[in-house]
Amino acid sequence: MTDDIGEARDWQGNRVDCSGCTHLALNGVGGCRIRHACVNDRYARRIDRFFDWNPGLADAYLGHPHFEVRAIAAKSANLFLLPPLLGDADETVRWNAVRRLPRRYALQLRADPHREVRMRVATLIAGDDLLPMASDEDYYVRLVVARRLAPLLLGRMIDDGEAEVRSVVARRVPDEWLLGMVADRDAAVRLEVARRLSPELLALMHRDPDWRIRYEVASRAAASELMGLVEDQDGLVREVARSRVAVRLERGTGASL
Repeated sequence: MTDDIGEARDWQGNRVDCSGCTHLALNGVGGCRIRHACVNDRYARRIDRFFDWNPGLADAYLGHPHFEVRAIAAKSANLFLLPPLLGDADETVRWNAVRRLPRRYALQLRADPHREVRMRVATLIAGDDLLPMASDEDYYVRLVVARRLAPLLLGRMIDDGEAEVRSVVARRVPDEWLLGMVADRDAAVRLEVARRLSPELLALMHRDPDWRIRYEVASRAAASELMGLVEDQDGLVREVARSRVAVRLERGTGASL
């Protein structure tokens, strides 16, 4: 049984004819097999098997007109032949080339026209080399960058236009930068900030419009700062605030006896 499609056609839709193939001799010794491992087939899995069985032939296919062949050949070809593929018209070819090359080559693709390439390039580089990508036009690229930049380099991303990116930044920036995010326009970002603030600074958010943040304040801020929350409009916030204030008052009464 096979999970491949039964028909053997090339990338232009023509039937694959082994009789005219340059690898006919290879076929005779089990080096390829129609509908299973064939460089002329249009299906990537069959092309991939061909180069898996015959990696030494990959160099000759880096200029093939079908992008799937070039991309898969790049996974096995001689490294010294790969740099020209960074300018290939197809993003899959560019990525398969750069992922095998020394990391300095990835710098050439930081502004690649395809977001998938830029996203993956962002996983290959680090530090100052990654900084230019912090202002990428695509939010998901910036999300990858925010997850990988060193915390001390995240300052320029505090005001990112995408809340999901700012949430990641809020989880990773140094503690002393958190106060600059307590008034973020998105509640999910402010919640991340609240979760990290010290009890002393958390009290600054006791009037936040989002109940989740006020609940965080009621749960962790100093009990002496909670009087404004004992009449909160949200029941859960009131309950936690009243409970903690009551405990504080009981301890104070006990201490005076």
